[in-house]
Amino acid sequence: MRFSDQLREQAVDVWEAQHEHPFVRGIADGTVDEQRFGFYVRQDYLFLIDYGRLLALVCARAPRLQWMARFAELTHSTLHTEMQLHRDYATQWGILNAQLEHEQPQAATRAYTDFLLRTAALGDFCELTAALLPCMWGYSELGQRLAQHPGPPEERYARWIEMYSGPQFAQLAGWCRDVCDEVADGAGDDGRTRMREAFLVSSRHELAFFEQAWRHHTSADVRLASTAPRQ
Repeated sequence: MRFSDQLREQAVDVWEAQHEHPFVRGIADGTVDEQRFGFYVRQDYLFLIDYGRLLALVCARAPRLQWMARFAELTHSTLHTEMQLHRDYATQWGILNAQLEHEQPQAATRAYTDFLLRTAALGDFCELTAALLPCMWGYSELGQRLAQHPGPPEERYARWIEMYSGPQFAQLAGWCRDVCDEVADGAGDDGRTRMREAFLVSSRHELAFFEQAWRHHTSADVRLASTAPRQ
């Protein structure tokens, strides 16, 4: 069994909870209300900004030139192509660029990005690759699983599924798995233990991010679920 498969098996309950989460199911059938999804889009924009920072740190810490080059490309595409695509998608929900720029990170968003950036600053490269993996691999798996069912009648939700179920995103997730598996080979028992913990914590943060959007109300009070990740 690949080491990444072991990680996935360890976090199976958390990942399945994501697949069955009412926010995700609401995207699948088009029933999640626009207020919740708009909140998710705005918070995801803030996440992408720090994700760009994270990828730059991964590039700086990568021990191989070819990995540095690939993570540098990912950093550039995230900060330019992906951010612009996100802004374009947000406008389809009536969210202006000014709203995105003035959005403030909520608890789950801040907890997730703080964990990732702290791991990038203080952890080793093997731990960092494991912390990075649930975002890319998790969304690819979500998109592919949702794409197996009839699409939602709301075209904007269908576009979200199409974006994450595509072969290009799956290829990227597969490459990240390959890197994680390779660094795990030389990480030793202690390193692999840290990788397992980092993967599990990031997976819990992913779930909390969906829960945060689901629990969003018109007030500024956004409470996390009891499944909120430990730090």
